[in-house]
Amino acid sequence: MINIRTLNKIAACGLSQFGEGYAFGDAVENAQAVLVRSASMHELPLDPAVLAIARAGAGVNNIPIESCTARGVCVFNTPGANANAVKELVVAALFLASRKVAEALTWCQTLKGKGDEVGKLVEKGKGAFGGPEILGKTLGLVGMGAIGGLVANAAAALGMKVVGFDPYLSDAAKAQLDPAVKLAETREALLAKCDYISLHAPLTPETKGSVNAEALAGCKEGVRILNFSRADLVNSGDLLAALASGRVAAYVTDFPTDDLLGVAGVTAIPHLGASTPESEDNCAVMAAQQVKAYLETGAVKNSVNLPATQLPAQFSARVCVIHTCPAEEILAALGATPAHLVSGKRGETVYTVADFAADYMPKAEMPEGVLRVRVLRG
Repeated sequence: MINIRTLNKIAACGLSQFGEGYAFGDAVENAQAVLVRSASMHELPLDPAVLAIARAGAGVNNIPIESCTARGVCVFNTPGANANAVKELVVAALFLASRKVAEALTWCQTLKGKGDEVGKLVEKGKGAFGGPEILGKTLGLVGMGAIGGLVANAAAALGMKVVGFDPYLSDAAKAQLDPAVKLAETREALLAKCDYISLHAPLTPETKGSVNAEALAGCKEGVRILNFSRADLVNSGDLLAALASGRVAAYVTDFPTDDLLGVAGVTAIPHLGASTPESEDNCAVMAAQQVKAYLETGAVKNSVNLPATQLPAQFSARVCVIHTCPAEEILAALGATPAHLVSGKRGETVYTVADFAADYMPKAEMPEGVLRVRVLRG
């Protein structure tokens, strides 16, 4: 029996991917894998039996990647599974940033009890909530991954001029863009020409706080900024100063913080980007399928700490080794010539998979630098 521990509620359609021979739940012990959504694992003791962790979502900041890698634990995420859900909320945010809809809704509630006066009060007060149309305006996207690409195409379909910046944009992702979408050579060039800016970059040491006073000074006066990626991409102190000066006309974010709440020009949404049943189902199914394939065959797809590894579906004996020493040392330690061999590297971590005949038995000793060894039988 293979045990799967769930740290959050995982959609049933995802758990059903495991089938016979699997047990899963939040009280499962001696788990070989963990499925998680938002729960923090940084302080959670990890069972030595755990081989894989799958985040049902894109971000993995709630998982201690470095320590997992050191223990030979493969960590997966589900990029693109919630992309459409986030895209739809970002499109809504374009209108929220323009027309002061949230403020207008709140103001309307203050008219309760005014009786026949409500109509006149509405006509008198509506001028405070006007704003521009998005048609013909320029939207800049910082980050053109699964979500950014969908937002770009949706905005182009709405009649916006769209410019994107992503130094890591793949040819495959570029091919999916609407021909009307233009690409900027630098982030600074994008910031200078856009009426709206939507952030879709990952949070890294380089991008943390990158929307700061210097970046905002390079934006158009009255720019409207959307953040549905990560809170820490934006230096909130610098943003608040830019809102006060008029440099930034509006900020819509999916990440409320205490200093942003109640500030004029800020629309804070309670992290609803992926909160759709369709998104939760997609993430759960993808996470479960990736874990199942890894546990049963050693195949790796959408891991954040091991290289992608495609393997033959049929095998007799398969040795999967996670290591930091040279692959040549692993081959020497295996003691036989494999029928099929795959070895790839991600950062300093190497993943080597070797297929042998059914009666193969690996040596008991492995060289220094081996983090995990598994022997699978087909």
